[in-house]
Amino acid sequence: MPGPDLFPDDPSIYELRTRAPGPAGALPLTEDLLRTAPSGDLFGLTQNVGMGWEPARANDRQFLILSTSGGLRAPDGTPVALGFHTGHWEITLQVEAAARELRALGAVPFAAAVSDPCDGRTQGTTGMFDSLPYRNDATIVLRRLIRSLPRRAGVLGVATCDKGLPAMMMALAGMRDLPSVIVPGGVTLPPSDGEDAGAVQTIGARFSRGLLSLKEASELGCRACASPGGGCQFLGTAATAQVVAEALGMALPHSALAPSGSAVWRDVATRSARAVAHLADRGIPMRCILTPAAIRNAMTVHAAFGGSTNLLLHIPAVAHAAGIPRPTVQDWIAVNCATPRLVDVLPNGPQFHPTVRAYLAGGVPEVLLHLRALGLLETGVLTATGRTLGENLDEWAKSDRRKRFRALLQERDGVAPDDVIMAPEQARERGLTGTLVFPTGNLAPEGSVIKATSIHPSVVGPDGIYRHSGPARVFTSEAAAIAALREGRIQAGDVMVLAGIGPLGTGMEETYQVTSALKALPFGKHVALLTDARFSGVSTGACIGHIGPEALAGGPLCKVRENDTISLVINRISMEGSINMEGINGHSMSPEEVALLLDSRPSNPDLLPHPSLPDDTRLWAALQHASGGTWGGCVYDVDSVLTALSPSPAGIRSAAI
Repeated sequence: MPGPDLFPDDPSIYELRTRAPGPAGALPLTEDLLRTAPSGDLFGLTQNVGMGWEPARANDRQFLILSTSGGLRAPDGTPVALGFHTGHWEITLQVEAAARELRALGAVPFAAAVSDPCDGRTQGTTGMFDSLPYRNDATIVLRRLIRSLPRRAGVLGVATCDKGLPAMMMALAGMRDLPSVIVPGGVTLPPSDGEDAGAVQTIGARFSRGLLSLKEASELGCRACASPGGGCQFLGTAATAQVVAEALGMALPHSALAPSGSAVWRDVATRSARAVAHLADRGIPMRCILTPAAIRNAMTVHAAFGGSTNLLLHIPAVAHAAGIPRPTVQDWIAVNCATPRLVDVLPNGPQFHPTVRAYLAGGVPEVLLHLRALGLLETGVLTATGRTLGENLDEWAKSDRRKRFRALLQERDGVAPDDVIMAPEQARERGLTGTLVFPTGNLAPEGSVIKATSIHPSVVGPDGIYRHSGPARVFTSEAAAIAALREGRIQAGDVMVLAGIGPLGTGMEETYQVTSALKALPFGKHVALLTDARFSGVSTGACIGHIGPEALAGGPLCKVRENDTISLVINRISMEGSINMEGINGHSMSPEEVALLLDSRPSNPDLLPHPSLPDDTRLWAALQHASGGTWGGCVYDVDSVLTALSPSPAGIRSAAI
């Protein structure tokens, strides 16, 4: 095929201008502005009218709308250039709705975007090595954009998915003296006949094991995303982050999980624009909303929903950005022991409803009503409405909106709203148990996490305890683990150990390719998984992640060898758990003998950072390691980093000089 014509003969390209008359009218300047305003303020007015804004309104109050939009849509919605995922594909419509409302309120809206990646698209690839580090980078850029509009009176953050929404929350949390509101980007719809976007990610593993035909895999994969916008249909990281944003008070009541593209979804953006203007009028900045009590409320709502374990990384990061204490492992344990799970949504079950049904059943406010009745909330906290959480809930309880959406769920899907979001008594009767357990033991001295609700009920004892003991199958890369599964080298009873794929090894990649394969295979429920990496929010099974310290930081996981005997005990009633090495080659050993063995063994020689780990991610890994690591939220704590670079404060000062 011949190359492109470098200089095509097109007469239209010569039809250009070298000057233009410029906008008509005059800037709304005063003598005081000209004498006292920074030159940037004055030049900004010139820029405003240069872009087409009315000169008389060029100096109106300014608001910034930040989004994670991606792709390029034609006016009719068809793609000109694709986005990375549905979650950022439609949110320009919310940006537009918010901007129009701000303009109607007499303000000047500005819009900017920092797009985001798709964790589903990068599963099983080296693209996943940039996933979690991206969050911190985007946060930095978003904050720089906010500070680069010096006269902004407030900020709206429109975002949806796994890293974009946590980054947006962190960015707005860090602007502590600025009124800000989050606009959740909603969810995509499930297909009328087919699988959700989580299940469909297993078609490769199922086809490889003869569980799907080529035709079935092709058709299921084609229709899994039944509408073009929004986060995935399950309570993964994207949906959970929306729930948490609302629970923190950063987003308006009943804004999380709205179906993308719908009128109510656009209305969320319109009402959020009014809300941020109202906060600015009343002088209510983010520091008045994000408090330790708000963080505790969000952790409680996370437990009641049964949300993604990835929020154990993001909630502490939001707290750190807000300048308030980060929750500890003990805080997470206390919250999850005290809070019943009340929501039946994918992937937790028992009925596995899609997220849009949780929205229709009342969403976050409905769960909050139950939690308030249990005395588990601090209802005096301020929210994005400018009112307290308690006042919002009083309004929700008697609202026509609540009645009509709950009735709509029954009419459209034939599902009772109380079967999706349950009262505590009904949840107990249905067998819903707490969500997160934080096992410790000789393989996880700093802790770990498992979504206990995702363990298959058939392998849990009648006493509510999951017990598993088996030989270790050790892997130092996700690729090696998935190959072993596809080639039939993993058997029922095995304990898969994925070591060296925490932050220092791969940027703490998600291992959904492995967990989804285990879910899809008939014997998968009889296999356990241990890793210092993390999981997709839709992962299921006896999968324990976030094991600390990570293997490449010297954690005990680096000492595990093939055929070591590993024992797991997960109590879904008391919310306690343990993971321990108990012997080698089928022979039991005393705890003291195991301790001596682990102490004397060298690290696995195959444990190395992945050869394709980008330098950007290596730097991120080092900075977050110095800042508290995984259990600190993988943040950048400037004081900790400076201390690590130069233990002597005097040394830091002299270096700066």
